[in-house]
Order: sequence, then C-alpha cells, then structure tokens
Amino acid sequence: MDRKTSPAQVPDWIPAYGHTLRHTGVHFDAVRMMGLLGEQVAYEIMQFTDFRAVPIVRSRVGERNMYFLLPPKSAAAYAWPAGAHLMGRDGRCDAFVGVPALDGHTWPLDWRSRPTRKDPYVDPGLLHGLTVGVLKGV
Repeated sequence: MDRKTSPAQVPDWIPAYGHTLRHTGVHFDAVRMMGLLGEQVAYEIMQFTDFRAVPIVRSRVGERNMYFLLPPKSAAAYAWPAGAHLMGRDGRCDAFVGVPALDGHTWPLDWRSRPTRKDPYVDPGLLHGLTVGVLKGV
C-alpha cells in the first residue's frame, strides 16, 4: 500500500471504500462552489500551494460542485462572496457533504486534492482571498 494514502496517513473521517456523508461542523466545515467558479478557485489554490491544497471534493453530476473542506468552526469567520456557499454547523440548518474514499469506485465523487493526516484541511484565509480574487477577475 502507498504510504501516502495508508490508513495511518489520512484523517479518520475518510471512508475505506465508496463514499459516505459527513455532518459539517463536526469533522470539517465546507465551502461549496458550483461549476466554473469552483473549478477556477480549485485551480488557483492548487497553483498557489504547489498542488498541496488539500482537501477538495469534486462532484461529477448535476451542478458539478466543488467542496473545499476547512477546519471545523472556521468558515464562519469570513464573509463568503456570492457563489461561495458556507456549509457549517450554525444552528440554522444541518448540512452534509459526501466524502469519497481515497481509492476505488467513488462515483459521483472524487478528490480534486487529497487530504493527509498532516494537512487535513484547506486554509480558510487562503481560500477566501483566492475566491474573492477570482470573482474580481484578479
């Protein structure tokens, strides 16, 4: 087994196979972006971090959402612009995000960027700044 993706190296909220729903605000907060905005922000954050932006979940159906997973209770500290939807645990609603396994059949979800135990989340400040920049056309 590849040491980078061995069970000892990945967060315990990632399933061993298939995919599962995880409650936001428990293991992570999420920011959802649809379509081209999500693709562009994912590209920008990957470039900025030298392809270590972990973790970003991509949906391959419907609106083709991109889910950027942030540390629990961190996303609400930012005023997310239109197009970036905060999915935290704020008492107004419950939200769930599908989390795919690292390998095997996980359709319709996959990893645009994989998490590791060392770096289990996307940096919320970096994500916010790049999202605002993309929307302003910077």
